[in-house]
Amino acid sequence: MKSFDFYTPTQIIFGKDTEGRTGEAVRRHGGTRVLIVYGGGSVVKSGLLERVEKSLEEAGIVYEEFGGAQPNPTLSHALEGVERGKAMQADFILAVGGGSSVDTAKGIAIGIANPDADFWPLWCGAAPIEKVLPLGVVLTIAAAGSEMSSAAVLTNEEVNLKKGVQLTDLIRPRFAVMNPELTATVPHYHMICGIVDIMMHTLGRYFVHDEYCRITDEIAEGVLRTVIDKAPAALQGGDNYEALAEIMWASSLSHNGITELGRGPRDFAEHALGAPLSARYDAIHGATLSAVWGAWAEYVYEEAPDRFARYARQVWGVEESDDLAASREGIAKTIDFFRSIEAPVNISELLDRTLSDEELDQITEDIVKPGATISRVKPLGPDQVREIFVAANR
Repeated sequence: MKSFDFYTPTQIIFGKDTEGRTGEAVRRHGGTRVLIVYGGGSVVKSGLLERVEKSLEEAGIVYEEFGGAQPNPTLSHALEGVERGKAMQADFILAVGGGSSVDTAKGIAIGIANPDADFWPLWCGAAPIEKVLPLGVVLTIAAAGSEMSSAAVLTNEEVNLKKGVQLTDLIRPRFAVMNPELTATVPHYHMICGIVDIMMHTLGRYFVHDEYCRITDEIAEGVLRTVIDKAPAALQGGDNYEALAEIMWASSLSHNGITELGRGPRDFAEHALGAPLSARYDAIHGATLSAVWGAWAEYVYEEAPDRFARYARQVWGVEESDDLAASREGIAKTIDFFRSIEAPVNISELLDRTLSDEELDQITEDIVKPGATISRVKPLGPDQVREIFVAANR
């Protein structure tokens, strides 16, 4: 087992009607002037935004609204939020929504705290991030796990590039209000994509095969089994609070770092493969992951048959004794599960068409340059990445 540092400072306020405690949480964590960051109209239509604002008012907190976060959050929108936050002298950022709102809020929190920095190079790691405005979350969808993570992603529309922020514990939210009932208000397809995202955040850490840590493996396997078991009920709609609650908590555990302790760092190759499909074609993040995962797994599993076989046996109950055969069965069962929840399993299902050779060349170049590689399971250069895209392009 590798040595590790683990810091998860986010206060979790979990359960029914917990959005009524938002003002109390903001006040406890030092906020007095709050910029509320949210996406489309769902938080307005559901009455959630009104309830959150009432809670802030009762706590004596000044606030302004900043809506419009997109499913693929953009750099330009985050920068607009930075200016709004500066203008109102915000001392706290509050995201109300899902991962896109949270990632936008993280970008705004970085930008306000570093007014003299060139934002995009700072985001991409040109210099360490040393200051971030505090932020909190009222979560409406189980998906990205951004409510407890040290990560965030924005798309720079000018160059069609989707990039994750340099990882820093400073952007972990101070608190996350998590009422599972709120997840029933989001669009059905977004819930499907969220379930995929939870699994991918877990699997992207699980298949690293050069270190062993039993307890970390078993936590990850428990998260995966729970999501697979509870997803059908969570997607049915209606009164499925227990299923929604299990999925929501699994989302946080999948991306707060606990499923990589003693084994990391993570291998998010499927995230790298999905990123240009989001950036160039505005496909929802989770859907891009299920569209490429099978092609990636089938390309690399022979490099880590012990890990893929353990996954097949511990998560899917595969009884095959041969590791390679078990690995193939586990991959097939995962793809079948994605199909069962109506997630796309290839590029044509994702985009309603296949990509041209020129487009395949472009998205390959977006990910990896000549001489470079991605993936820890099996190093993948441009030629290998393109082969995976060709396999997924059906």
